[in-house]
Amino acid sequence: MKKGTSFVAIIFLVLFLSELLVTEAVTCNVMELIPCVTAIMTSQPPSTTCCAKLKEQKPCLLTYLMNPNYKPYVKSPNAKIILKTCGVPDPDCCKGSIKKGS
Repeated sequence: MKKGTSFVAIIFLVLFLSELLVTEAVTCNVMELIPCVTAIMTSQPPSTTCCAKLKEQKPCLLTYLMNPNYKPYVKSPNAKIILKTCGVPDPDCCKGSIKKGS
């Protein structure tokens, strides 16, 4: 990993550590998406663990998208590829179908 990429990854992790979100059915904890950091920061395909965590956190993705700290990562080109690869709807296209607690 390049030095600049390492710095961005550290910033990404700090942002993830800074906030815990809660919904009724799923505990929205952005730290659950740590297995996806490498795939988001590089062009590597997502791991099985990453896909499983994305599916768990699916009800939280719109909340993460609305958070200015997380939005750049959720809307990044790599994130969109990862979502598609994992079979998780893009929260930006599905605002009506992703609701708290669903």
